[in-house]
Amino acid sequence: MEQQLLIYNTLSRQKELFRPLTEGRVGMYVCGPTVYGDGHLGHARPAITFDVVFRYLQHLGYKVRYVRNITDVGHLEHDADEGEDKIAKKARLEQLEPMEVAQYYTNRYHAAMERLNVLPPSIEPHASGHIMEQIALVQQLLDKGYAYESNGSVYFDVRKYQEDTHKYGQLSGRVIDEMLATTRELDGQDEKRFSGDFALWKKASPEHIMRWPSPWSDGFPGWHAECTAMGSKYLGSPFDIHGGGMDLVFPHHESEIAQCQASTGHAPCRYWMHNNMITINGQKMGKSLGNFITLDEFFTGKHELLAQAYSPMTIRFFILQAHYRSTVDFSNEALQAAEKGFSKLMEAYKALNRIADNPGATEASGISDLRQKCYDAMNDDFATPTVISHLFEATKIINSAADGKLKLSQADIDELKFVFDTFLFGILGMRDEAGGSNTALLDGLMQVILDIRATAKANKDWTTSDRIRDSLTALGITVKDGKDGATWQL
Repeated sequence: MEQQLLIYNTLSRQKELFRPLTEGRVGMYVCGPTVYGDGHLGHARPAITFDVVFRYLQHLGYKVRYVRNITDVGHLEHDADEGEDKIAKKARLEQLEPMEVAQYYTNRYHAAMERLNVLPPSIEPHASGHIMEQIALVQQLLDKGYAYESNGSVYFDVRKYQEDTHKYGQLSGRVIDEMLATTRELDGQDEKRFSGDFALWKKASPEHIMRWPSPWSDGFPGWHAECTAMGSKYLGSPFDIHGGGMDLVFPHHESEIAQCQASTGHAPCRYWMHNNMITINGQKMGKSLGNFITLDEFFTGKHELLAQAYSPMTIRFFILQAHYRSTVDFSNEALQAAEKGFSKLMEAYKALNRIADNPGATEASGISDLRQKCYDAMNDDFATPTVISHLFEATKIINSAADGKLKLSQADIDELKFVFDTFLFGILGMRDEAGGSNTALLDGLMQVILDIRATAKANKDWTTSDRIRDSLTALGITVKDGKDGATWQL
């Protein structure tokens, strides 16, 4: 059955039917990390959000080229045109080469993404490896009259662009008059014709380490230029989907639209997708605010705000329990609930595999439409919380069968396996953290222990039987007796 996918477009502020520019193919660009520190929960959210989008589009049969960049130059401290380059500052403080800093944190970001089961993108371009493309973009904007040089730096002329197109602020809803009233004075502001103009190329100060020759000065590209240059290089212009965190809507993505519209005459993409923020006590989690918890700290539990360590799949499940466009507030209680919820789904899946050895003849109700319910949820702007709720519906049915309250036919079992394999593991990207051979070893050892306990019970040796059960309980393993024998779960 052909699936009709709806995507919420930030630009139109409504859900739209997804129609790729080229039939059967999708080009998707997502803004990746600025690699000057360890990834935190706020970085995990866009990575996981667009990983699910990537997985689902592939599941629907599209050939997807997914580009996610690495920002390793040009992102200044205050997301504007002032301060130090974030990576150059880190390099100065640690007495390293800037590219040492970038490589170190890129490696750590990749390791964290692998633990979160985030698939690698099709292409991962680095801003520092595409300086020539960014210089060419700047020259194109100068030639078209939408940029100007000032003291060796080049700025985008927002006022002229607005006079010609009336499109600046269309993504964020901001208008130039408001910007004039709210934009604070910045260092080097006298270089600009208008406070809202943004840097396309910055002349490097004498102490600035990261610099490249250009027709205007030895310097470095502006932060916004990189995504416009690399997106068009690898996906063409326009492409289908541009994604990122909601904090990038302004100024980053607004500036991308202006650069592309001014240089090519059209928008960079058809659909703009933005995930919402992770918050702590209602405030956005971010490095600039100093209120972040790194992913490694979550995995080890080594942070004063954490009551315990949380596994990568607990973090992933926690994020997917909320719709990507809603905020998620961090709390230990919410993470513990996610841990328990995911454990229930995994135990149900294990129980389903045991039930598969003894199918019944009658079909249970509530199973036949589970598959389409999950598709309907995904097609409604990737509603992962709804998919999870349907998986819990399936869990109730499986648990009833495991308790002997109903029989599942082979068709029921096959359908439930399809739903779990396709949606929980394939599309939501969850996985059994116990891991292949270790899981088999644990299952085998537990079966030996349960067989010994069953023998003790058969011999009416209740002391040994109870001692085995109580010892396992103390280790966090629950033993449940049923008419077909005992089962266990962590």
